[in-house]
Amino acid sequence: MITIQHTIDGLNEAALARFVERARRALELSGTVSVLVTGSQEMRRLNRRFRRMNKPTDVLSFPAMPGIVEKVAGDVAISAEIAARNADGLGHTLADEIKVLILHGMLHLAGYDHEHDGGDMKRKEQRLRKTLGLPIGLIERTGRSTRSRPRSASRSTRVSR
Repeated sequence: MITIQHTIDGLNEAALARFVERARRALELSGTVSVLVTGSQEMRRLNRRFRRMNKPTDVLSFPAMPGIVEKVAGDVAISAEIAARNADGLGHTLADEIKVLILHGMLHLAGYDHEHDGGDMKRKEQRLRKTLGLPIGLIERTGRSTRSRPRSASRSTRVSR
């Protein structure tokens, strides 16, 4: 299920659902993925509730509980406002930035963790971005200078459904 709460030029729920399915197949991720594209206020609320951090973030991932929910990989939430700033600072479209964030979140759903995996997630994200025709990913941005530094604080949060 795809829910877009903020209008994004060049992107609608059907187009985003097609992208999510392409990314899911490319990642060989089992189960469905739900995506919420919302505002920074809602992302702050989610981040505070599930990560105890009282600030908005660009992407959050919520993996399904193994063995409890069948045929569901999990959920990804995206801040359209932060994505718009990131896209502007990096010189690509908001639609592309939303897709980059979704891919990053889906990698977390698949069990990757760029903070502790010795570069496995970064390499996988680079390959998938090329396959899916996407611009620079979140992990690669840390060493790059942009007009306005993108805020990347994606985390995977396990919650019960």
